[in-house]
Amino acid sequence: MYQNNLSRASGPIPVWPTPTRLRERVATDRGAVNAVLDEALVCHAGLVVDGRPHVLPTLHVRVDDTLYLHGSTGARMLAAARPAGVAVCVTVSIVDGLVLARSAFHHSINYRSVIVQADATLVADPERKRQALAALVDRVGTGRTAGSRPPNAKELAATAVLAVPLVGDRCDVALKQRTGPPLDDSDDLALGYWAGVVPVRLVAGEPVTDRAGVAVAVPAQLAPTMPAVGTMPAAPAVPAVGTGSIAQMR
Repeated sequence: MYQNNLSRASGPIPVWPTPTRLRERVATDRGAVNAVLDEALVCHAGLVVDGRPHVLPTLHVRVDDTLYLHGSTGARMLAAARPAGVAVCVTVSIVDGLVLARSAFHHSINYRSVIVQADATLVADPERKRQALAALVDRVGTGRTAGSRPPNAKELAATAVLAVPLVGDRCDVALKQRTGPPLDDSDDLALGYWAGVVPVRLVAGEPVTDRAGVAVAVPAQLAPTMPAVGTMPAAPAVPAVGTGSIAQMR
């Protein structure tokens, strides 16, 4: 059985070029960046293949200063990484609330997002590959590396792992976010339209057991009392950082 022996690092984040619009929403704090990457369940990886853009939704996991993606060895993204790597743009977005304003123009979304642009490479070392896959499995469900059959040689050969660095000279990482209530124009505050924030959360439901095989009790860590998956904080009751219309969200 492979084990998830990769550790997670912390520390100051390098200073990368920042977006030019709505810079007050940009953060380079290492903890804030890692928190979004670790909370989101799905990322979107974009790359150019044969002159055409491709964007693929996929699972991801952050280990130390590396983001790992995986897929079939025949997938476009993985094939494009042979032999010298491939330039990718990986995005992660978490929606925290729907911002309803008094004017149509100022409707928006409270969100947290991370964009990673880097040169990704295939993981060739067998042990590192096993550990990255173990981390991905444990990201899907706590303790699933120990609670499931490990991959056999055929499955390992059919699976490729892509390493996306989060630090380095050829790596740009930016976090943008919006929080707080709508920011209507002062002239609109007297209008008789409801305005506010509708919080949005992703919550894990009660596990549904597969009846096809041997009857096994639901693991304790997956019981109905388990913490919510990807739980977002409720919108604050007082104004917070974040301005602009829905057209300016990014």
